[in-house]
Amino acid sequence: MTGLENVLVKPLLTEKSSKETELNNRYAFVVNLKANKNQIKTAVEKFFNVKVENVRTSVLPGKTRRTAKGYKKLSSTKKAYVQLQEGQKIEFFKGI
Repeated sequence: MTGLENVLVKPLLTEKSSKETELNNRYAFVVNLKANKNQIKTAVEKFFNVKVENVRTSVLPGKTRRTAKGYKKLSSTKKAYVQLQEGQKIEFFKGI
């Protein structure tokens, strides 16, 4: 990985991640497949100015789809659940 700007792809905004945010102060992100936990932690701390307590990751394998010319495998993705310290908060929709 060349830089921290390539680590975080996008925030993961689903019902499950919203519930985790409310209950456990844990935010979900889609991250680069080659990013490790330390890189994810430093990227979140740098971009959002918060203190990260814990990072959990999971790799979702790509699905196989049927097309007109045969089968195609979609690429794998990696999710990261980042738990912030008490009192910390990330505002995704500021000013809306």
